[in-house]
Amino acid sequence: MRIWIARLCIGIITVWNLQVAFIFIFSPSRFVGAYELSGTVGEAAVRGVGVLFLMWNVPYLFALVHPICYRLELTLSLLMQFIGLIGESYILSTVPVEHVILRSSILRFIAFDGAGLIFLVTAWLLTRGDQPKPDMYQV
Repeated sequence: MRIWIARLCIGIITVWNLQVAFIFIFSPSRFVGAYELSGTVGEAAVRGVGVLFLMWNVPYLFALVHPICYRLELTLSLLMQFIGLIGESYILSTVPVEHVILRSSILRFIAFDGAGLIFLVTAWLLTRGDQPKPDMYQV
């Protein structure tokens, strides 16, 4: 049962990440204003962030398949989520308060990554101490 709860936690954050990735890639114009960008350059920047979200999700997908067999990937996902949260918090600290829209966009990412970190820590703790058996590599 613990592995299924862990998969659910990983799955929630993975789906969130993939949803953001695809929206940023295929509908960037909806988001350029939130980052004080505009036009073709702004859309390219938002699409680039979407591609980064896709890249970010590779270890999450492995961890989702089997969080015990792919424990390293789960740990890396957790660390990536933590780095994202710290990095976004730092970025927020460098943006002047006059940039209300940009700051609110960054705060959404902070909340998003904070929630994701809670889900991944939960999955990591649920699978802690479990060792993969040779036959566990068959899903």
